[in-house]
Amino acid sequence: QVQLVESGGGLVQPGVSLRLSCAASGSIFSIKSMGWYRQAPGKQRELVATITPGGSTNYADSVKGRFTISRDNAKNTVYLQMNSLTPEDTAVYVCKADLSDYTTYWAQGTQVTVSS
Repeated sequence: QVQLVESGGGLVQPGVSLRLSCAASGSIFSIKSMGWYRQAPGKQRELVATITPGGSTNYADSVKGRFTISRDNAKNTVYLQMNSLTPEDTAVYVCKADLSDYTTYWAQGTQVTVSS
């Protein structure tokens, strides 16, 4: 099993930056890829960004150029650097880990609110 613990959410003003962290523990050797998803009120959960163990990344069009996903393999942690935040980025952000046996683990979610 894999445990995922997020941190870094909060209330920020438009235009500022925020960094989310997702620390993995447990059977981390079996993690194939990790990613961030978000769900805004009344909307479906959507992909934000993913990263493979080799560092290949994928982003939603809505965050390209503003968000950066990265990982620190020594700390078993994935980060989401979010710049130039807008109110449309307000959502619950959830970290996900995909394992080599095709199972998936989700973190508890962290609220990001962008408001003036």
